[in-house]
Amino acid sequence: MDLFDSRQADELATLMALFEHGSFAAAGRALQRHPSVLSKRLAALESRLGIRLVQRTTRQLRFTDEGARLVERLRQAASLISEAEHEASQGAAQIRGRLRLALPAAMGRRWLSPILAEFALAHPGVVLETEYSDRFVDIVGEGFDAAIRIGELADSQLVARKLCAHRRILCAAPAYLQRHGEPQVPADLASHNCLGFTGLRSYPDWRLTRQGQLETVRIHGTLHSNDNEALLSAARAGVGILAGGDWLMHQDLASGHLVRVLPQWQLDSDSGIYLLRPSARFSSATTQAFKQWIEAFFAQGAPWETPARDEA
Repeated sequence: MDLFDSRQADELATLMALFEHGSFAAAGRALQRHPSVLSKRLAALESRLGIRLVQRTTRQLRFTDEGARLVERLRQAASLISEAEHEASQGAAQIRGRLRLALPAAMGRRWLSPILAEFALAHPGVVLETEYSDRFVDIVGEGFDAAIRIGELADSQLVARKLCAHRRILCAAPAYLQRHGEPQVPADLASHNCLGFTGLRSYPDWRLTRQGQLETVRIHGTLHSNDNEALLSAARAGVGILAGGDWLMHQDLASGHLVRVLPQWQLDSDSGIYLLRPSARFSSATTQAFKQWIEAFFAQGAPWETPARDEA
């Protein structure tokens, strides 16, 4: 489709208006067009696509599955266009002011601090205020401009942009496995000393997946903490088995200080690392600049997966 084809744009606008208002009459009033015009536009769109989008009766309109999916995609596209227009309108504004960020503690210190230092050098008019914590931050209520969050996202009104995938894996020191043996199936973890990160909503359960199969294990161990680095130190020392992000254990795996446990299993699949903002429409020029900066950084690959950017 040609983005600037007014006829096709009118057809799509008609479809969205019908979905939002529920009838040709109401949609016509919203678009200031006669219902017969909207009916012809809908027919032309269905003919062009070769599918039925709306089932018409004398009393109501019912969207088909294909029609509802198309409306959802159109809404996403409209949001992207609106955001692009807003970014362009802010482009001439000088990047200046305070930027308050909420960052995950261990990951923030290890991998995000260098990004923030580069951002500060590039934008000397910006005053950065950062909070490093693994607690669940109320971004809007506590006045943050943006946050980086790891894991699955709860339903909310926040605008989320996925920066990269996030894998949680099981690891242990070779010395621990020599003393206690290596688990062969998830159920074996129940008899091992497992190091629990208390900052997860799922704690003290570990949910492992493999090819659609899910196993949940209630862990037991002698050390539990809300600090990933403390747990990592304990795992290096051979205290027990650690479940953590690949960003946390990448360097220790590469050096051989830790080895994978149950490597064919993954914890909490389909999670990611996200940039969250209260609103795309009303973000400041400073927040938009940070969004573009960090997206460009992760577009080159996660730093712990990119040898040239690895700290090791």
